[in-house]
Amino acid sequence: MTTLNEMRLTVDSRSVNESYVRVAVSAFAAQLDPTVEEISDIKTALSEAVTNCIVHAYPDSVGKIHIHAQLFESGLVRVKIRDRGCGIPNVKQAREPLWSSVGGERAGLGFAVMESFCDKVRVRSTYGRGTLVTLEKQIQGRDYAV
Repeated sequence: MTTLNEMRLTVDSRSVNESYVRVAVSAFAAQLDPTVEEISDIKTALSEAVTNCIVHAYPDSVGKIHIHAQLFESGLVRVKIRDRGCGIPNVKQAREPLWSSVGGERAGLGFAVMESFCDKVRVRSTYGRGTLVTLEKQIQGRDYAV
């Protein structure tokens, strides 16, 4: 797969940065001329991934969230969201709808939302070391010569 363009962004795990990441990556992905629905899907999935870092990866501190977005000649958008937080002890359980490690007001739908708005979602996590979430969204029916 030929990469057309890529960007990297690192932000603190503060809730005010969730909207910034969402807008920055969606503006970057706009190079592929996605539909409004496609860009909305990317924003929604990315919001969930970044919010997971803020709420779960660094529950009692502020850490770094690393974003790496790539655009491919095929029209694929790939976004990797990485943290060096506490990690997920059981990824399979965490991906189950309605399960949340913190309870309370959390609905436990983060991964389910990501999966419903993306074509592919991968999660790699090491307990105590951090998590990498990879989101992929195929932009349909465009000429991708950027």
